[in-house]
Amino acid sequence: QLQLVESGGGLVQAGGSLRLSCAASGRTFSIVDMVWFRQAPGKEREFVAAIRRSTGSTYYSDSVKARFTISRDNANNIVYLQMNSLKPEDTAVYYCAARMNYARAFAVQSSAYDYWGQGTQVTVSS
Repeated sequence: QLQLVESGGGLVQAGGSLRLSCAASGRTFSIVDMVWFRQAPGKEREFVAAIRRSTGSTYYSDSVKARFTISRDNANNIVYLQMNSLKPEDTAVYYCAARMNYARAFAVQSSAYDYWGQGTQVTVSS
């Protein structure tokens, strides 16, 4: 089993920055990819960014590319999401997720990920 715990959410003004963290515990050695999704009220869960644990390669949604950066600290089993130039439309609950099944391409659908954190709220005021 794998446990994921997010932290770092909060309230920030538009144009500001936040860094989210996702700490993994349990079968961390089996992780292939870790990702961030977000879900705004009344909307579907949306892919944000992904990172491959072994190589550090990354993939971003167009809506956050050049503003957000995903990174990993394998020694401590933590994945980060640095969010800069935040916009009110970035307001959502942010979820960390992981999968252990290898696939060549990153997956952007939530059904591809078996393990999820509880989420952390990010609110961006205008």
